[in-house]
Amino acid sequence: MVTKGRVWKFGDDIDTDLIIPARYINVSSGQELAQTCFIDIRPDFAKKVLAGDIIVAGRNFGCGSSREHAPLAIKSSGIGAIIASSFARIFYRSSYNIGLPLLESVDASERIGDGERLEVDLGTGMIRSLDKGDSFQARPIPEFMQRLVEAGGLVEYIRKNKLNK
Repeated sequence: MVTKGRVWKFGDDIDTDLIIPARYINVSSGQELAQTCFIDIRPDFAKKVLAGDIIVAGRNFGCGSSREHAPLAIKSSGIGAIIASSFARIFYRSSYNIGLPLLESVDASERIGDGERLEVDLGTGMIRSLDKGDSFQARPIPEFMQRLVEAGGLVEYIRKNKLNK
């Protein structure tokens, strides 16, 4: 599981209302939510994000309400992974429930810049800058969580495994 893309850099305490403002959560379609993802802090995000791009952020990413729309909007926008110093616990779990991979690395969070191109090995946690040549080791994603990501989330994982029995 390797993803490559351009970095969208954010700071500390990016809460779910900054990810998807409450005025836009009256829809449940991921594609519709993606159109307003980060609209108040990065208005160009929805128009410029490419499949496989990577969010790099500081501490406490996804804090605030338990709004499941937030990780869905990010995943539906095409983001391949989020790297942060730390994540709010409920955002962390909601992300894996829909198959959005998260990596924690303080060094990567502090040293990777906006627009930098990365290659991220989700299985090993290795993050490599394609521009600077720097490498960072994040905590690898636990094996079970990797299977959730590969399946497309918890519901798809259960469907696939139930059908295989």
